[in-house]
Amino acid sequence: MATFSVIVNPTAGKGAGQRQMETVRDLLHAHGLNFDLVSTEAPGHAIELACEASLSGCAAVVAVGGDGTANEVINGLMQAKERGGRAALGMIGVGTGNDFAYAAGIPEGIEAACRCLAQGHRRPIDVGRVVGGDWPEGRYFGNGVGVGFDVTATIETKKLKRLTGTPAFLFGALKTLFLYFDAPVIAVQADGRTVEAHYLMISAMNGRRFGGGFYVAPEAEPDDGQFDLVLAEQGTRLTALHLIGRYMKGTQLAHRAVSSLRARRITIAAEGGLNSHADGEIYCIDGRHIELEILPRQIEVICETGSSNRISS
Repeated sequence: MATFSVIVNPTAGKGAGQRQMETVRDLLHAHGLNFDLVSTEAPGHAIELACEASLSGCAAVVAVGGDGTANEVINGLMQAKERGGRAALGMIGVGTGNDFAYAAGIPEGIEAACRCLAQGHRRPIDVGRVVGGDWPEGRYFGNGVGVGFDVTATIETKKLKRLTGTPAFLFGALKTLFLYFDAPVIAVQADGRTVEAHYLMISAMNGRRFGGGFYVAPEAEPDDGQFDLVLAEQGTRLTALHLIGRYMKGTQLAHRAVSSLRARRITIAAEGGLNSHADGEIYCIDGRHIELEILPRQIEVICETGSSNRISS
């Protein structure tokens, strides 16, 4: 049996997954790793493949793609865990943002990521779970959930054919200034504390950034057992433009329109409807109520700065 199950999303990074598949295969062979490689064929396929690989006894499942691919593999691993699966998570980031890889301490670049897999250091990380909206049965996530402005920005970014990474998300965010600027009144309950306002954007973060370069929660840690909840109230478009620059630097928490707190359980509700994403994948449009909880140290990630535990190849 192969030690690693490598799941490639050929559409990740606007086709980078397909273009880099042979490079990934060659580098993994060069590092002497024992692996099987398979491509996804449709949205959601990586969930099924990851679950099957974990239950079959693979030591690790490696996502080759972006944040959406990582999200599907996390969901597959968590489903397998409910039935006794114990596979670790590896990642080779070829997506447009690779924000989960950044949060987990997985190095940039295919060669560095493959070397990281060969070294086999592991780190336990938290996993979030969101219930409600279009997914009443719930969805796991590794990096974070966003509500409001950044959902529309994500949709606009996905429409772009050529731009990728931070420039693409920046373009999407600027366009969103003219498309989404009538924030509903949103009630947020975090570990029993309730706040309510016209929130332009709400971010419940396990990692630190979205969009490849927007440091939404610059002090978040993926293994501390709590979300970093960041709330940005609606102001003028000029204020929002100023905040976009601050989010890129990670200095928005000093602005009067932005507040933050840490919590293990969060409820978000709005009569006017909620648009949300989980790890950059649209979770619900025009929902009314979602609930989030953090599940401490649920998955071990193969990373550059993890523990001294090793996976033998």
